[in-house]
Amino acid sequence: MLEQIDGLPPGALGFRAHGQVTAADYEQVLVPDVEAVFALNRKLRMLFVVAPDFTGFDAGAMWDDFMLGIRHISGWDRVALVTDVPWLRTATKATRFLVPADFRLFGLAELEEAARWIAEPVDG
Repeated sequence: MLEQIDGLPPGALGFRAHGQVTAADYEQVLVPDVEAVFALNRKLRMLFVVAPDFTGFDAGAMWDDFMLGIRHISGWDRVALVTDVPWLRTATKATRFLVPADFRLFGLAELEEAARWIAEPVDG
């Protein structure tokens, strides 16, 4: 299940993943919000929190995630992944170079720091 996280600045979205995340979750929750932001902004920042009860992504959700990333390959500004799930942290560290954005991995205890990082202005 995916739920939106409120309170982020314009051009930033946040989502929290619980239990098993399905293609329907992506198609009904995440994709419409992401597409709406891209309709108004050239760049998007995302905060993605994986709750302790997370069990995984189904194949359809992984495909939707991949396709969304490809569709907006140059549009990702910052992405913060917040999780304590060991296998997800390991996989993320191994593949972070594939994320077309300024990407940071945070632990759940660092959620406030991750949200601040997503919201702060870019230097330069």
